Amino acid sequence: MAQQTAAGPKLATLEAVLERITYANDENGYTVARVDTGRGGGDLLTVVGSLLGAQPGESLRMEGRWGSHPQYGKQFTVENYTTVLPATVQGIRRYLGSGLIKGIGPRIADRITEHFGIDTLDVIESDPGRLIEVPGLGPKRTKLIGAAWEEQKAIKEVMLFLQSVGVTTSIAVRIYKKYGDSSISVVKNQPYRLAADVWGIGFLTADRIAQAVGIPHDSPERVKAGLQYALSQSSDQGHCFLPEQQLIAEAVKLLQVDTGLVIDCLAELAAEEGVIKETVPGPEGNPEPVTAIYLVPFHRAELSLSGKLRRLLQAEEERLPAFTSVDWDKALGWLRGRTGADLAPEQEQAVRLALTERVAVLTGGPGCGKSFTVRSIVELALAKKAKVVLAAPTGRAAKRLAELTGADASTVHRLLELKPGGDAAYDTDRPLDADLVVVDEASMLDLLLANKLVKAVAPGAHLLLVGDVDQLPSVGAGEVLRDLLAAGSPVPAVRLTRIFRQAQQSGVVTNAHRINEGTHPLTHGLSDFFLFVEDDTEAAGRLTVDVAAHRIPAKFGLDPRRDVQVLAPMHRGPAGAGALNGLLQEAITPARPGLAEKRFGGRTFRVGDKITQIRNNYDKGRNGVFNGTLGVVTGLDPVEQKLTIRTDEDEEVDYDFAELDELAHAYAVTIHRSQGSEYPAVVIPVTTGAWMMLQRNLLYTAVTRAKKLVVLVGSRKALGQAVRTVSAGRRFTALDHRLRGAG
Repeated sequence: MAQQTAAGPKLATLEAVLERITYANDENGYTVARVDTGRGGGDLLTVVGSLLGAQPGESLRMEGRWGSHPQYGKQFTVENYTTVLPATVQGIRRYLGSGLIKGIGPRIADRITEHFGIDTLDVIESDPGRLIEVPGLGPKRTKLIGAAWEEQKAIKEVMLFLQSVGVTTSIAVRIYKKYGDSSISVVKNQPYRLAADVWGIGFLTADRIAQAVGIPHDSPERVKAGLQYALSQSSDQGHCFLPEQQLIAEAVKLLQVDTGLVIDCLAELAAEEGVIKETVPGPEGNPEPVTAIYLVPFHRAELSLSGKLRRLLQAEEERLPAFTSVDWDKALGWLRGRTGADLAPEQEQAVRLALTERVAVLTGGPGCGKSFTVRSIVELALAKKAKVVLAAPTGRAAKRLAELTGADASTVHRLLELKPGGDAAYDTDRPLDADLVVVDEASMLDLLLANKLVKAVAPGAHLLLVGDVDQLPSVGAGEVLRDLLAAGSPVPAVRLTRIFRQAQQSGVVTNAHRINEGTHPLTHGLSDFFLFVEDDTEAAGRLTVDVAAHRIPAKFGLDPRRDVQVLAPMHRGPAGAGALNGLLQEAITPARPGLAEKRFGGRTFRVGDKITQIRNNYDKGRNGVFNGTLGVVTGLDPVEQKLTIRTDEDEEVDYDFAELDELAHAYAVTIHRSQGSEYPAVVIPVTTGAWMMLQRNLLYTAVTRAKKLVVLVGSRKALGQAVRTVSAGRRFTALDHRLRGAG
């Protein structure tokens, strides 16, 4: 920041063209940029401050103060700015060619300014249809340029209004896309709507805006929005509801208002059905019932899922009638001839269960034969001409299921044909045409997705859920698989426990089971499981990058982008996924002359980058693109302002530059985000810097993502903590209670 005297330098005005943005904090808008003051000599000046929404190529009139930085020299600290349209042909050409207006790149900017000269901007502003006079510009491109110009102008107006409350560029664009010309009216009069309507705006941002437009601190509207935000935050942590007293305490802390006001507003909210209040049994070991407060979608989903599962179990119809009177000895003998292997007794039990019960669960750890059991079930069902549908929550898991069974498999989202808004094409009124539905990696099914899935299963059809209940629970709210396996559940289940001889030779499988049992993994004398000891967290981060980008590829011949995945316990910190992604990108996909790239917020996207989607977007692709989808950047077009991703489902999906906050780099991902995926090799930093996150099911999940190789990097102390620490407790869910017939 500029150094100032005690009195402070005088306010000054600076006009310049924004040449490039060196650094931009997407959270608060703080920007470091280089500008051309037009004084010749090619020298650029550094300006710092909030330049929210300003784009390279724009002429800016900035108000601020001159100062000096001890390292960077003379600079200008911006307090506010306005955009000034350039007044020379050269300025106009540069302005249009900067990528500011979608559809105009440097070559088209040259053609337009050559044709219209100094009148160019007036033509685009007042008579954009005339752009068709320019050689090479057809009616379609002309129309797009006119629309992009209008949108840019309207967004600028919204941006200037939002600048004072620190809303980021991408969020301002989203507000405009959601509300159009009503944007400023909504922001001024109903700011808390933003938290519900616009992805990327939570209660805290909406609250900051509300205070800026004069909504009182103790407004009931604010308190109700805060209560719903607290429930929404708890659902992000996996809870389907919060006990009333806990919700009230969290809201008082969040809102800094009286407890009485929160209690009154909660009562009003319940009366308006903004939340649902219901008495449910207390958590395990606590006989006292609790008053549960639900957001409406989670309450509906819990009731619907439990009711639908019980109806499926009790259905009179039977879509697999051949197995009600089958000669099992004969059927299993035929199966042995097909697969060349015998089923263990518990596997045989699982096969019978899946083909005779309408709903069944198959669980077990790695190497216990879940995959072979599923293949056997599918073989027998197909032999009886049954219609079998296979699905999994992620693209990678679906591919693996298809390879295993030799039948088609899809993601659950694609199977249900989810539409924009999240409604499914298949539901109770239009069920799937399937006699047997098999869903792998069922530990990943959250409450909302499980409800959509079960609603689409036809009466009399069989549903088999397959997963490892000892892994981390779903990213979304609920613990569906655990609830189905809870004591007293009416859903029949088989747990495979025997580790097969072939799997016993794998250090990965052996150590996964040791970790799950609370025993320290073996780290010596194995060819597929290693520990690189490094006690310092920062050094462990650097070593993780070296192992993933260089050592594993050199020793095992694996591709560092395709075959090696870094799995971190948390996002923050020097050995967290965020920092490691920056280092891994530089090691694997460094900047090169001629390699297109786009800076967005704190990230730089390049062709070849490994990325992941970080929100559900039902409008993308054929059937939406969902949180956790992985892909590779295959195209980057600065003129059309779009980035193209090939997802792990082999689908090409385009993103406007304004949508890039939906993407994050995925050279390193958190262990939570890796659920449902399998990789040839995983590298796991296990450091004391992630102390609070180190738990047994977290480490177990990470290790079980590896097909061939695991490398742990970090301290023995941190590894011991992870193995010893059992997860802190159950999520707040009443699904198991409802399944037992209550509620």
